[in-house]
Amino acid sequence: MIPPRFDVTPEQIDRVVATFYAAVRRHEVLGPIFASHVTDWPEHEAKIARFWRNAILYERGYDGNPMQVHMRAGDVKAQHFAPWLMLFDETLRRMLPPEAARAWSALAHRIGAGLRMGVEDLRERRPGPPVLR
Repeated sequence: MIPPRFDVTPEQIDRVVATFYAAVRRHEVLGPIFASHVTDWPEHEAKIARFWRNAILYERGYDGNPMQVHMRAGDVKAQHFAPWLMLFDETLRRMLPPEAARAWSALAHRIGAGLRMGVEDLRERRPGPPVLR
């Protein structure tokens, strides 16, 4: 059995995901984007919780492709990742011990950077080399 990346429980993951998406639904920019794609919030939250349990605890319950989903959405833009990460960081800081919040935030920022670059470089196709920020 592989040890978790950092100390967090499945229950904490579920609570962070539920709290985060409650904030997303209220957000003036992100709320409408998510609302246009998510029709079953409990199922969406369960799927995202499986994603994080896979990424953090190495549970193998997630079988999606986040890059493909974000690319297919069509209205997800590179500039949406900053407010997404800000809300996520706020949620982590409120709900977890500092060390777990920092570790999860670092992982989320790495994943978010990859998704943002994919959206920016593959869909928004700019001439020249990829933009690294």
